[in-house]
Amino acid sequence: MPRQPNILWIVTTQWRAQACGYAGDANARTPWIDGLASEAVDFAQAVTPHPLGPQARAALLTGRLCPENGVSSYWDPLPTSARTVAHALGDRGYRTAWFGKWHLAPRDRQAPFVGEAHARQVVPPERRGGFALWEGFEGGFLLNDPWLHGTRLAEPRQFKGYQADVLAQRAADWLREPHGSPVFCVVSLEAPHPPYHAPAPHVHEPRPAEVRLRANVPLGGEVEKKAREELAGYYAHVEATDRAIGRLLAEIDLGEAIVAFTSVHGDMHGSHGLFRKAWPQEESVRVPLLIRGLRTENRGRRDDAPVSLVDLPHMAVAWAEGREWLCKRDSAAISMPSATEIPLQCPHAWRGFRTPRHKVVLRTAADGREVPWLCFDLERDPLEQRNLADEPAHADELRELLRWL
Repeated sequence: MPRQPNILWIVTTQWRAQACGYAGDANARTPWIDGLASEAVDFAQAVTPHPLGPQARAALLTGRLCPENGVSSYWDPLPTSARTVAHALGDRGYRTAWFGKWHLAPRDRQAPFVGEAHARQVVPPERRGGFALWEGFEGGFLLNDPWLHGTRLAEPRQFKGYQADVLAQRAADWLREPHGSPVFCVVSLEAPHPPYHAPAPHVHEPRPAEVRLRANVPLGGEVEKKAREELAGYYAHVEATDRAIGRLLAEIDLGEAIVAFTSVHGDMHGSHGLFRKAWPQEESVRVPLLIRGLRTENRGRRDDAPVSLVDLPHMAVAWAEGREWLCKRDSAAISMPSATEIPLQCPHAWRGFRTPRHKVVLRTAADGREVPWLCFDLERDPLEQRNLADEPAHADELRELLRWL
């Protein structure tokens, strides 16, 4: 491995681990991601530490769990004093750049989640996480015709086209420039986040009846109907985003680069009768994580280590220092440090852990006590349809697992 390889992170939003062709999802048309997987290490047990946008992003950037990094609730901004992976790599001689969604600045609680007001909100330089070049937007979920501002754009400017295409092209143009130093670049995409039926150009949206549902989606009622309708648009955006990522990868020199592809969280899409994220179930907490490195013997390899997004900054520092990074834990911490009142999201605060074999979760009750909520044997029950926390026969096993917490 060269001592200081170029490093590219491609970070999506709401792309659950199961929704990739290489992961076996027949709905997912992801030829570029599948091709990347054939050349990458597939961290098949990877999780987001916090399955809600701001908390996940704060952990991803700082390498520290919430609330230790200063972010606890959905509305908390990343503190200006927070040290991020951009600071760490900048100190090691890297030229750093961010393109796309930020979602870590102070936000107006009264402003609509979707629309130009949020998309045009200016993130001041001191709140851009230490990136030398920052070009993006706070939020707004405009999957088409995004507004961008930043280092080279003093005022928000609208760019025509599919958001992922626009960001991928601007990142590719920057990556092709001569920098005279190694580069660290993050491309942060909102898709395939709702609104799921926003236009996905040049992509055929499947009919809801054609969508194959996971076996833990209740059939025959409103949950199935809603899941099918949402997933039709979701998979269209999965395909469109895959295409944009493919164009980015095709336009840059991967010869001396490490590329990571992931998502900040997933989406329940009707599994267990639930929707959206912040839930501790697999569809919400499990994320894709592919890392294409420079060691050819690692390409196409599956790794079942309990890796989390919080590990990515530490991986990047190791790569910058010419070291291999190894997961030394037996489990990955997962939590929602505060409850959220956003519709459809999990309304409870909770914490737990996940290993390749088990998941255990405690929920914070109304009186502040933590009570056992979920316990799954993921090897025997990968769809999480048998909650062992509800079975007295497994009380001793649950007590033993709770020692991990």
